[in-house]
Amino acid sequence: MTFLRLGSTEEDQTIADAVARFAQENLAPVAQAMDEEAFSATRHVPGLSELGVMGMNLPEHLGGPGVTPTAMLMSLVTISRACAATSSMIGAHYLGTDALLIGGSAEQHEQWLPRCATGEWLAAFALTEPRGGSHPADMRTKAVREGDEYVLTGIKHFISNAAESRFMIVFAKTDMEAGARGVSAFIVPRDLPGIQISSPEKLMGIRGGHAFEVSLEGVRVPAANRLGEEGHGFKIAMKVLDNSRLDVAATSLGIAEAALQAAADWANQRLVGGEPLATKQAIQFKLADMKLRLEAAWGLTMQALALRQAKQSFSQQSAMAKLYASEMAGFVTDEALQIHGGYGYTREMPLERYVRDARILRIYEGSSEIQRTIIARSVLGY
Repeated sequence: MTFLRLGSTEEDQTIADAVARFAQENLAPVAQAMDEEAFSATRHVPGLSELGVMGMNLPEHLGGPGVTPTAMLMSLVTISRACAATSSMIGAHYLGTDALLIGGSAEQHEQWLPRCATGEWLAAFALTEPRGGSHPADMRTKAVREGDEYVLTGIKHFISNAAESRFMIVFAKTDMEAGARGVSAFIVPRDLPGIQISSPEKLMGIRGGHAFEVSLEGVRVPAANRLGEEGHGFKIAMKVLDNSRLDVAATSLGIAEAALQAAADWANQRLVGGEPLATKQAIQFKLADMKLRLEAAWGLTMQALALRQAKQSFSQQSAMAKLYASEMAGFVTDEALQIHGGYGYTREMPLERYVRDARILRIYEGSSEIQRTIIARSVLGY
């Protein structure tokens, strides 16, 4: 970015520019190879940690760099512009550390978060299950209290960072009959006996952001590792998702910005009948529509971000930002590929990768349908 966004400061911009330089020098050159070979984006953790990116969601007293939520979001946009898979890996780390920050005690914060802020430890967030993706209150993973321990049994699915993580925040039912009120959250070190992690899923896009199935068979977790009281897990998860939906919006903005720039460059360079493609009104209208939707998504995202930064409720606004930005990214990447014609469909150019990377954004952290439900309920006063 070369100009200030409404609600951002010069300091926010300076931080985002530093991250952008790193992203262009270190992430963008290997993004295509990462997609082709599906190697893990965790290879970038050391460099990102030096910039403070791995702890941007954490306060200074826990090792974070002390940046604003605005600087964090703008940094994620610049990372996503270069490599969406890396942004996905970071976002999954934020999910786990946000859950611990929101639901954990001071003692738990001190034990786990400083080493996450430095990137020494990676976190994961284990909420989704094979039968409970869009309705986590239906989860079947259970946690049974036995003295000073809980015994966890169940299966979690599509858990990003699971194999590389130091710990996962696992959500499980402590009361199987209480629905959402029966969900509790636990800090589960990855190396505990009874945990089995699958090979990485073979994903359509963001292939360097590895996701796994996690099986828990009689995993014994100290009661001291529970976040908050029994039955508070669902509330913790929903607060975390408010934050993470802004992370998804940031990823959407970054991918769309990369696609729009690629389309504009191609339109200026590609000759048709001896004239640049950019002289054609049909192409100009496409680019205008792409830019219009991109800026509208920025507006919704910054609105939600302003509320978050002011520590006000922003559930509806984050849902709107995530919904609009993710659907915008799908539109913009598709139009960018169309402008490139047959060349855009080849793997010699990044357009088809942008299309594939953008597709998951309408699904994870709550599908588009779930976001519409959240927004509608807010309008109706539910």
